Amino acid sequence: MANILTITLNPALDLSVETPALALGEVNRTGNTRLEPAGKGINVARVLARLGHSVTVTGLLGEANATPFERLFAAEGLQDSFVRVPGLNRINVKIAEPGGRVTDLNGPGFQMPEDALERLESRLARLLAECDAVVIGGSLSEGFPPAGVAGLVQQANRAGKPVWLDASGEGLKAGIEAGPFAVKPNTDELSGWAGTPLNDMAAVESAAARLQGEGIAHVVVSMGPDGVLWHSPAGTLRSRVPPVRVVSTVCAGDTLLAGMLHGVLDQQPAETVLQYATALSAECVQHIGVGDPEAPGFPTLLQQTRVYPWPGDNNTGETPL
Repeated sequence: MANILTITLNPALDLSVETPALALGEVNRTGNTRLEPAGKGINVARVLARLGHSVTVTGLLGEANATPFERLFAAEGLQDSFVRVPGLNRINVKIAEPGGRVTDLNGPGFQMPEDALERLESRLARLLAECDAVVIGGSLSEGFPPAGVAGLVQQANRAGKPVWLDASGEGLKAGIEAGPFAVKPNTDELSGWAGTPLNDMAAVESAAARLQGEGIAHVVVSMGPDGVLWHSPAGTLRSRVPPVRVVSTVCAGDTLLAGMLHGVLDQQPAETVLQYATALSAECVQHIGVGDPEAPGFPTLLQQTRVYPWPGDNNTGETPL
């Protein structure tokens, strides 16, 4: 298995709540409720560790409420190399209603100190020498410049390490310009980068092809219930999953990225990589938290997940492999 480094620039404590249909302005009773440390890089790291990889987590972490994160890292077997900064990590509320609708209430986090980026880059100089791949994920903390994302991508590139980027907005745009090895936008994030609505598969495929034309080897587009579109050096594939009961879509994209990185590093056939990662992401949406490769229903879900070439050989563009 591989040694993987994940970078999270804006960690959060996620309060995830299951509730019946939300009645605004009234008292609502909740079902399953969970408060746990999160952030894209941290979520990806948890899945990769469960898949057997050695994972180091780094980035910026508010020291005022760092204890829950430290406990999670120890429990999940993650090597903690976060740069501590003054202030609180943000608290996000995720309200999951029946049918999969999730309402996010994202709080403010710490203000990035002026020397934080320099301290992180210094930390990375050592960590990059010890890893096989890098994941940069999530939003930016207050005061973190988008150009800083580009700098982190470039630093990893100079060290000869493939970067998997999962960001949004200006951070995604800056990171793309720096030339990562792979990106994993959802359709909204891809639309934001492309500067135009993506209303059908042809538009999504065209935008993904443009991204690959920027020199990015792997473009993985998560499309929710419509599956995943993957542009790789081997060609273009699309995956679909059977209908599942959606509890929460939080962490589904992070789980997908972890599954893709796992398969690519293991040099598995492309169809196998996409099938496994898509099925694991679909397992994730059936509960709160990251995907679980040991879940009892996962083998059946994996068997029912389909992968197709894109475009296909018939009018639907979906010819099973």
